[in-house]
Amino acid sequence: MAKLDNVSVVKEANIYYDGKVTSRTVELADGSIQSLGIMLPGEYTFGTNEAEIMEMQSGDLDIRLPGEEWKTLNTPETFNVPANSSFDLKIKTVTDYCCSYIK
Repeated sequence: MAKLDNVSVVKEANIYYDGKVTSRTVELADGSIQSLGIMLPGEYTFGTNEAEIMEMQSGDLDIRLPGEEWKTLNTPETFNVPANSSFDLKIKTVTDYCCSYIK
């Protein structure tokens, strides 16, 4: 989905890794939550509480999901992350993403 309609946006940014990863929380009309963000080049590990669907809109990056080897993504590309786990990213160019939280 390229456009989100009828949403509420939290003004305060979510800032991680000294500002190299930022996002905004978006609540959709059905009550589901997404975050829209940007990642600058670097290596990052993210933990999950809930299952997530990560949509990488643009960028050049490698990913390592739980129990898997590193792989290069060809954006746009989507991947799922299980709840209560973590995943690693090597961001090579500015990367645009949307994360959907699955309850």
